[in-house]
Amino acid sequence: MQRRLKEPANEVEKRNRTFEKTLGFLHMFFIGFMVLLIIYLFVVQVIDVGKYRARARSQRVGRIFSMRGDIFDRNGIKLATDKVFSDVYAHPADYDNTPEELAKILSPILKIPKDKLLVKLKKPGPVITLAKDIDRNTAKEVAKLHLREISLGKKNTREYPQGTLAAHVLGYYNFDADIANGVEYTAKDRLEHVINTVKFQKTRDGKIIYDFLTDPVATTTNPKGENITLTIDAAIQHVCEKEIEKMVQEKNAERGTVIVMNPKNGEILAYAVYPTFDPNNYKTATPQQLKNWTLTDVFPPGSTFKTITVASAMDLGKINENSTVLDTGKTTIGKWEIKNYDYDIRPYPGNISLEYLFEHSSNIGSINVARTMSPAEFYGVLKKFGFGSKTGIDLPGESVGLLPYWAHWDQGIHATMAYGYGTSVTAIQMISAVQAIANNGVRITPHIIKYSQEEYDQKIHYTQVIKPETAQAITRLLAAAINNGRSVIKMDKYNVAAKTGTSRKPKENSAGYTPFMYTSTIGYLPASDPQILIYVMVDSAKSGAIWGNTVAGPVFHEVASQVARILNLKPDKVPQKKKEI
Repeated sequence: MQRRLKEPANEVEKRNRTFEKTLGFLHMFFIGFMVLLIIYLFVVQVIDVGKYRARARSQRVGRIFSMRGDIFDRNGIKLATDKVFSDVYAHPADYDNTPEELAKILSPILKIPKDKLLVKLKKPGPVITLAKDIDRNTAKEVAKLHLREISLGKKNTREYPQGTLAAHVLGYYNFDADIANGVEYTAKDRLEHVINTVKFQKTRDGKIIYDFLTDPVATTTNPKGENITLTIDAAIQHVCEKEIEKMVQEKNAERGTVIVMNPKNGEILAYAVYPTFDPNNYKTATPQQLKNWTLTDVFPPGSTFKTITVASAMDLGKINENSTVLDTGKTTIGKWEIKNYDYDIRPYPGNISLEYLFEHSSNIGSINVARTMSPAEFYGVLKKFGFGSKTGIDLPGESVGLLPYWAHWDQGIHATMAYGYGTSVTAIQMISAVQAIANNGVRITPHIIKYSQEEYDQKIHYTQVIKPETAQAITRLLAAAINNGRSVIKMDKYNVAAKTGTSRKPKENSAGYTPFMYTSTIGYLPASDPQILIYVMVDSAKSGAIWGNTVAGPVFHEVASQVARILNLKPDKVPQKKKEI
């Protein structure tokens, strides 16, 4: 039985040889592995040591805390800046002092009761927040203690020294969420662009490692982004904000805006939007307050658009400065009756001059001017004026407006287009279009930021919309219409080329109109050499006489008077001598 269980000698020898081969292979493998490991360590520690030293340094490298650039008005008044705060942290794993000792030391500096601070210091966790948003002096006092278990974390807070001034231009910035609006958004790259970023090595707990290459001054100086200068004039901005707020409240209106532009270069001198908000506390503002509706919302421009209609027909050679047009007082298109606002007083004016058309804001006269142009011709000029397109202003959220393609025009659209109902525009589109008339027919991209020459050439575009002689003729007609009438916008020292407008407010979610009105006035002065262009629009005034001349007109007159004084504009109206008795 034992013999049967005994393995043959040749099987044992065979198995032993296999084991020896496997063992020899393992020996060779481990010897080879050790040789490769020695070679690798030699390469790492001797040949390629620089590479790994650099990698080790990179794990300890930090960047100096950087700040956003400031924003100034055109005269150097600071509108936005960074304020630096610090948070104070405790690291329980590094406690050299007891929580009681730390509470006693830190309580008078942080101005936190010792008992309350002690509770925080005894909390579990790797990092404990002791205080937030302490000022610079307090942070210095904490740093002087040289407590290993206490660290400081810097952070930015954006501050707006002028409060609500130019809020919708500046916008706001949230460092934590990296959310911005206004110029804070459009100029973000420049505001955050730091030319020389200071790098340094740091220890595990964030302390700077100083060596021969470390600049001690640079590591304690926060680098700053590029400063931005706006085209805004703070004094003019203040006037506009004050006047539009006063009128909106007086008329119990929904909202209003005043935009002041230099028509010769497209620079915006003031951009007042009401209701407004305080960018220092933008989180408490309502969506209606935060929204720059002058860029996003569209509305029928009303009679201010008649300026564009007459300019278009004149530039196409359909009419000239001395042309007359038939005004029957009212007309019927399809099932709709259209009539002049003063039809009850002047039921049939007959053949009227273009000066009369502007002075009396003739709807029927404007329709007959528009009929001299084909839809394609009229549409073509309107596109050159910028309607149906973004102006390219350097603020976010701009709408393209609504301008139906000419092939879709019927008789009704063609007629209503003439007096500002066939299209819907934004406030910035309207002032941009009239800017071309005030600037000898050349439309310039409206802008809020002062640019270097290189940036200006890239961002600011010039478009010849109408001929210079057409623009000059329209200016003469508008100024004569204002001087002949009794408009509130007429001025003693300056010839004003302007037009008022009143349009019914459409319903938002259905066809038809609300009981409310958009009232507006747009114009420029001195008419002989335009230096300022002003657009005023008030939405849904609810008390008193509601017309462009009675709501927007007084704001226009007051803003024009004060801006002329601020800029010291030279009068162009010769005072009339009083007749001797």
